[in-house]
Amino acid sequence: MLYHIISSMIITKFTMNVVLIFVLTFFCWSGKLTIAASVKIDTTLTRRSAASLGLVGDSADVNGTTVGGTVLAGGGRDVDEVFQWMIKKAGGGDFVVLRATGTDAYNSYIYDLGSINSVETLLINSRILANDPEVERTILNAEAVFISGGDQANYVNFWKDTKVHYALDYLRNVKQIPMGGTSAGCAILGGTYFSALIDTITSPEALNNPYIRYLTLGYNDFLKQPFLSDVVTDTHFDNRDRHGRLTTFLARMSHDNGILARGIGVDEAAAVCIEPNGIGKIYGSGNVYFLSQNGIDSTPETCLNGSRLDWYRNQRAVRVYKIKGTSDGASIFDLNTWAYGTGGNHLYYYVRSGILHITS
Repeated sequence: MLYHIISSMIITKFTMNVVLIFVLTFFCWSGKLTIAASVKIDTTLTRRSAASLGLVGDSADVNGTTVGGTVLAGGGRDVDEVFQWMIKKAGGGDFVVLRATGTDAYNSYIYDLGSINSVETLLINSRILANDPEVERTILNAEAVFISGGDQANYVNFWKDTKVHYALDYLRNVKQIPMGGTSAGCAILGGTYFSALIDTITSPEALNNPYIRYLTLGYNDFLKQPFLSDVVTDTHFDNRDRHGRLTTFLARMSHDNGILARGIGVDEAAAVCIEPNGIGKIYGSGNVYFLSQNGIDSTPETCLNGSRLDWYRNQRAVRVYKIKGTSDGASIFDLNTWAYGTGGNHLYYYVRSGILHITS
């Protein structure tokens, strides 16, 4: 009889967490402590808010001491060391993955990489869900957040100016947690971001017409990350040949807003992890490129709708520092000054009649 009671209660636990309390109380009262120990709370899979795809670990919220930081990952193969960097800063708390399409595949992967209380994936694919109080509560209780790949237009359409948007800004800038994204999730972390609201854009398309309708940029009206206010990011950098379009993004930033435009391009299987002091550590097997307009007066010569981009400035329009990642993140770049890095090499990008040129 005792066996049947135990079995039914453990099965019920997967759908009603409150039953767990009764089960443990029953075991203690009946003296079967060894049986109670066999219920592995930390590997239970439960559902929570309407957006939840599932949770691995302990569903009870914990409050760890966190350290802020930002991850810009280039897509493709995930880099274990990047998530371990985030986990160390999460203080043993709860890790939340956000996405608008896809599965809960990150849950077990992240949970197995370090000491973390839980990992939960939220699929937020509507503004209704992005304004759901339970979704907001789950995000606000997080000690680390990672935004998956997909289509950044979904993130802009579904999340911008919602509870999700403001919760993420609170977490990174007030609660000070580690936050990051890969591919499309990385694309929305810069102060300037390519929204892809109409479609994606190739380098030749951007270079041939910087104001082509597909080149949709957002300026400081979405997520706010330290050290990235005048920075635009791009990913899959070598696999999809995006050097030309990122250079065009910088030309638009300079021409439209009169700012010293900067960009970070990240290869697949690479990432930059930005510490609270602004030092970016480069992890993975790919490269990370740090692009900076070569002085506030080094503006594009021609940046007009319907015309090819011209931005050469004595063949030194954009300064570039290219760093190859490592497993220990030993090579760095200083995002305070954009003037110092280690383990990399210097390049210059310039554009003449819509053609990107690279010199050393």
